[in-house]
Amino acid sequence: MKTVLKVLVLMVVLGALFSCASLNVPVAATSNEMGVLVGQSSGIIWLGIIGSVDAGIKEAAQDGKILHISTVDFEYKQIFLGLGTKFTCTVTGK
Repeated sequence: MKTVLKVLVLMVVLGALFSCASLNVPVAATSNEMGVLVGQSSGIIWLGIIGSVDAGIKEAAQDGKILHISTVDFEYKQIFLGLGTKFTCTVTGK
């Protein structure tokens, strides 16, 4: 019983250490002047198959009321012991 408990504690500790992995990826930049408006769209996928992600550039631009896009960034973040992935699109512009 003690071995099972030790394994469970080890799994929780390792899961907590690796569950906060995050990756920001610059996707695009245009020749448009940098604006002060920022829009975001995001969604979560569980276990790589369950969920609906609407984290597109169009949705992010609509969220920030942006007509002229300057930059686009995507963020991929592992959540809840790595069982889920949150996708976030951030758009800046005017």
